[in-house]
Amino acid sequence: MLVSAVIYQRHSTNQAFLEGDGVSHPAERLYLDWNATAPLTASARQAAISAMAAGGNASSVHAEGRASRALVEKARRALATRFRVATDGVTFTSGGTEANTMVLTPGLARAGSAPVERLIVSAVEHPAVLCGGRFGAEAVRVVAVDDAGRIDLGALEAALADDARPALVSVMAANNETGVIQPLADVAALAERYGAILHTDAVQAFGRIPGAALRADLVTVSGHKIGAPPGVGALIRLGDVVVPPLVRGGGQERGARAGTENVPAIAGFAAALEEPAADPLGWTETARARDDFEATLLETFPDARIFARGVPRLPNTTLLSVGDVPAELALIGLDLAGVSVSSGSACSSGKVGVSHVLLAMGVGEAEARSAIRVSAGPLGANDAFQRFLVALQRVIVPMGP
Repeated sequence: MLVSAVIYQRHSTNQAFLEGDGVSHPAERLYLDWNATAPLTASARQAAISAMAAGGNASSVHAEGRASRALVEKARRALATRFRVATDGVTFTSGGTEANTMVLTPGLARAGSAPVERLIVSAVEHPAVLCGGRFGAEAVRVVAVDDAGRIDLGALEAALADDARPALVSVMAANNETGVIQPLADVAALAERYGAILHTDAVQAFGRIPGAALRADLVTVSGHKIGAPPGVGALIRLGDVVVPPLVRGGGQERGARAGTENVPAIAGFAAALEEPAADPLGWTETARARDDFEATLLETFPDARIFARGVPRLPNTTLLSVGDVPAELALIGLDLAGVSVSSGSACSSGKVGVSHVLLAMGVGEAEARSAIRVSAGPLGANDAFQRFLVALQRVIVPMGP
């Protein structure tokens, strides 16, 4: 049966009201799944509506087309300014997955250099990167991580050194499940030493850690993670890398990505860039609230575990388990209690499987099946975490021995 939900009001304090799915919900819901998608901001919503009302194809030369083109270029300038690149270094896409797939191609090359022939990725990458894009399976090498989920720099150097073919290294800025921030400066130094091109999937990190930390030749971002409408992302070229088009035919995006631009989503992206969710300084209080929450959680549940707690993480993310309670049961109970969290990547929606990230970190399968991801927003996080703790106690305690 198809289940639909209508969100008719959502506040920055993570409150949401649902109707229309045939299930009785608490009047005020607690949304703690920002790593899956951030709530649409009011400014992004209005920008998208205004763009839809204006009409016009951004490739058309008439007044309506020029108006749409102006919105696209305004957004392009905003992203270019954020990353300190020229506007021709920004290519809009349908989202992070498409942007990643554009990059993961054997035709990639620095200007005047031979194209890459192999791909090196970490074991905890998003599935959109782990699948290798347009590289054949034999050309993809997966590098191990430590027990906190950080890439093994020694193993990365070995992978770079033992094959003379030009390489593309793809390492995410921060993990979508654990929130662990990768040592990109060290990765970049190794890539430079061995002449490799470096790509980072910054979908989770963008807006939450300083842009200067996103040191790479190519960076991919997604709008809906910062409160823009779904359906828009971008590939940022910080170096002199030539990226072959994935989608050909129309000549849009200066020939880099064919297809009519999604002007409403792009306009919403530009608006969302001005909101707290896109400002790393806006997450300071969330980080403090998260740390206090984790300390209280461990005091409340002696058998609880917080994965990768001892290493730098995104300010809003906690991946936890409580005993051997299966995540699937906990998620159902929390949802009925009015709390929205997840077991990991929302891209696996509809199924609760074993996290490849936790398995790569050496976590046992049973414990990995118990992992719950809590990810808050930049406003009202302290109250949100406290409410989550109350709900978790009500749900978990009856499941105990």
